[in-house]
Amino acid sequence: MIPVVVDTNILVSGLWKPTGSASLVISQIVAGNLVPCYDHRIVNEYDEVLRRPKFKFSALQVGFLLEAIFRNGVPVVADPLPDVIMGDEDDRPFFEVAKTCGAPLVTGNIKDYPSDPLVYALSDFCRRFLIQ
Repeated sequence: MIPVVVDTNILVSGLWKPTGSASLVISQIVAGNLVPCYDHRIVNEYDEVLRRPKFKFSALQVGFLLEAIFRNGVPVVADPLPDVIMGDEDDRPFFEVAKTCGAPLVTGNIKDYPSDPLVYALSDFCRRFLIQ
């Protein structure tokens, strides 16, 4: 089981397109092979973003995914990193949780994060951790 911090854009992509790398991440969370690390800020963002009308995800889809994250994941109290410069402040919780846990962070927007060995683009994460 691999701990991981999953940026919201990965979940959106995985629900939008049920084939491909993002959906592989979701399926590995559901199967319990990936252990999502999260805090209350991340969960709030997941819930708010995935329920946006523009995405048209069903309440059942969103509920199933969030339940899998809670069932297979680990809640974290993240250490604040106020001196870290973020490309997008909305991504700070993901980076702080990843640094606190030492877990890889997978994202579709790597440019929004500081250069750090824990931050992975989706394709790099899949190559390193999921596709053997």
